[in-house]
Amino acid sequence: MKRLEKIIGMLLLMGVIMTIFMVTASAAGADPTGASYVLPTGNETLADVATVANKGLLGSNYVWIMVCGFMVFFFQCGFAMVETGFCRGKNAAHTMTMNFMVFLVGAVGYFLVGFALQMGGSGGAAGLGSGGSVLNAMVSIPGFGGIVGYKGFALGGTYDVGIYALFFFQMVFMDTTVTIPTGSMAERVKYSAMVITSFFISMILYPLFANWVWGGGWLATLGKNFGIEHGVVDFAGSAVVHSMGGMLALAGAIVIGPRIGKFKKDGTARAFPGHNIPMAIIGTIILFFCWFAFNAGSTLNASDFRLSVVATNTMIAGAVGGLVAMFYMWIKYGKPDPSMTANGALAGLVAITAPCAFVNGISAFIIGLIGALLVCIAVPFVENKLKLDDPVGAISVHCVNGLWGVIAVGLFADGTYGEGWNGVAGGVKGLFFGDASQLVAQLIAVAVLFIWGFGVSFVFFKVLDKVWGLRVAPEDELEGLDIPEMGILAYPDSQLVRSELDYDSADNAEIKQLARFKNRETIIEPYPKANSVNIDRAVPVEVVSNPATSVASDVKITKIDIITKQSKFEALKEALMEIGIAGMTVTQVLGCGIQKGKTEHYRGVELEVNLLPKVQVEIVVTKVPVRTVIETAKRVLYTGHIGDGKIFIYDVENVIKVRTGEEGYDALQDVE
Repeated sequence: MKRLEKIIGMLLLMGVIMTIFMVTASAAGADPTGASYVLPTGNETLADVATVANKGLLGSNYVWIMVCGFMVFFFQCGFAMVETGFCRGKNAAHTMTMNFMVFLVGAVGYFLVGFALQMGGSGGAAGLGSGGSVLNAMVSIPGFGGIVGYKGFALGGTYDVGIYALFFFQMVFMDTTVTIPTGSMAERVKYSAMVITSFFISMILYPLFANWVWGGGWLATLGKNFGIEHGVVDFAGSAVVHSMGGMLALAGAIVIGPRIGKFKKDGTARAFPGHNIPMAIIGTIILFFCWFAFNAGSTLNASDFRLSVVATNTMIAGAVGGLVAMFYMWIKYGKPDPSMTANGALAGLVAITAPCAFVNGISAFIIGLIGALLVCIAVPFVENKLKLDDPVGAISVHCVNGLWGVIAVGLFADGTYGEGWNGVAGGVKGLFFGDASQLVAQLIAVAVLFIWGFGVSFVFFKVLDKVWGLRVAPEDELEGLDIPEMGILAYPDSQLVRSELDYDSADNAEIKQLARFKNRETIIEPYPKANSVNIDRAVPVEVVSNPATSVASDVKITKIDIITKQSKFEALKEALMEIGIAGMTVTQVLGCGIQKGKTEHYRGVELEVNLLPKVQVEIVVTKVPVRTVIETAKRVLYTGHIGDGKIFIYDVENVIKVRTGEEGYDALQDVE
């Protein structure tokens, strides 16, 4: 007790001393309210006041553009979650990492080449100071307009704070375009092919079109040079970012072909549900949040009060887009489809991105509503009519609604904003407010998007597919891309249950893009025909004998356990049924082991044990010869690659049917 009293006394004493110190110790010149910081001293000159005012104005612009750029970068997280959630779990690591990788590649490609081509002759942004005048190099055709810039490769010769801020903001916009085609080609595209594609987009395809619209190029100067209103107007990127990404997604989906099993021989499509809808919804919310910076940040100026209109219009269009899509699916199919609700919101956001600064709230509502209807119509049209496989709806969201957003400027712009836009006097005004000329300019942009965005992308993907290969091997696609492409599973501690959608089937439509793979017959056929592979080289059979001799009948009973890849199960099942095996027990298991000469690495460290999804098929036979079962399984499972599986054979002492009490041979008669 005495010790406790001493401690309490010391604490009280220390408290009293600290209180006295806090009350009496006031630093000279301290101002806890900050009021004195803005009080004039009486010695300021007019130049001093102007300097402070200019610095405050420019400072707010810099903070605005950089913070918005940070938020637009966070788009990558939203896209990664949406795409991964809408894909199957066996491809989660591949899809998620691909969405991160394209940012890394895109940022480097844009730094080295893309920025110079896009903004090299733009003159910079007025709200970021006068340093942008360094960007003064443009290749132009007299009487037509600018074609491409050529100042600022690797930011050389542009060491200016304003130009660096502009680079940062433009770079994160470009990277959104790079990300979009990963969605339409997910679950069957080579990781390496997307690395090459990302360099192509960031260094050539995107910068040139962006130059024509945002960098002072010929589409922007259609008004000055040809009298077509304000030229092409795209406030935040329905054309430059989303339509361009959507055209890439469309071209990529055509060239790469559908996923195995997506379409039946009769042409009908199968639904491939995403493995994690909550992840996709969270990703959509992230994108929605970041879209406020995407659109409002495009003012490039914190003192442009129109940013409040931009942000509000963005919210209205996105909200009505999601709501209308939800009710559309609810009324038509009986349930409010979560995936289409997400796509509807994104469609509204894409559509409002170009006109957000030039329209009022009612127009934003109409634009978002039409965007939702378009995406709900486009998704089944792309799938059922065009026979294109787009796992996340990138074509319908970004291509279709990007084009709608471009056109919407020419229809709904009300003339209250855009004075001097692209060097033309007056506000931007569309058809519904008395000026059809702006709509003509927007339709020219649509035509260029098809010719340049889709046409060049299609040729690029065709060449890439021919030279490098765009698509993974069919056996890797069926198994899942996480291990073959990434060397690691997204969910190593979870058992991923495969459905019939994860196997090939005799009812699947032919995929012409698989013709280049030499071993496609072993994938496309329900199972390999007799002698189609060298079964002498197949996996060895391990026989485990049971010395027990007590049986319930004279008929020999044998149990056969087959452990193999999940992707081989459907073929194995059909083959066994053809030889008379009607009963089997199938278990999803994890195979634990490491193959000699075949190692994987995680963070540079060799994996000692690798857990892989497998299927264990248990069969008990009496009438069907054991050797027939073995040879059939070997013929189906053999590929010559590691992981084909193993077969175990056991003698069975007895079998008892619980319902009837029958034993031995009789107990198996309604099984075989």
